[in-house]
Amino acid sequence: MPEKTPDVVSAIEASEGCEVHAHEDGRIVVTVEDTDTRRASEIIMDMHQIPGVITVTLTYHHFEPSGADATASTAL
Repeated sequence: MPEKTPDVVSAIEASEGCEVHAHEDGRIVVTVEDTDTRRASEIIMDMHQIPGVITVTLTYHHFEPSGADATASTAL
């Protein structure tokens, strides 16, 4: 629903862990990251509830260890 793009972008930008990078013709490119309280997968599922959103597609997933996990993997 291209006419709803500005409202959808605003809703996404208001969500912690989300960053809008581009939008055109009703398509929006967003980075979603885990927060202290929610996983990225939960945030993505919630995007389906934003008025004007027809579908959300995960195109790329990347994971890097952080904190103690990162230290342990470099010590090997």
